[in-house]
Amino acid sequence: MEYIRQAEEPLKDKRRLRWACRRGMLELDVLFAPFVEEAYDDLTEEQKAVFRRLITCDDPDLFAWFMGHQKCPDPELADMVAFMLSRVKV
Repeated sequence: MEYIRQAEEPLKDKRRLRWACRRGMLELDVLFAPFVEEAYDDLTEEQKAVFRRLITCDDPDLFAWFMGHQKCPDPELADMVAFMLSRVKV
């Protein structure tokens, strides 16, 4: 858990956060980049920390969670995934 906190610490800088949201999969890019630009600033500090933790996860895990192939085992991350998905559904 300490490693994850250290990995997300530099992401408090918005420029680095934007860069970290550039993923290796287009499906994730179209979720993360707009979310950072349109919603991140409105999150609470707690939610921002959860989001920063989320983007330190591996792309295959993120893809599985966002596409509904697997349930995220971490309740906080699962809530953030659901929140992000609720913003993109029309």
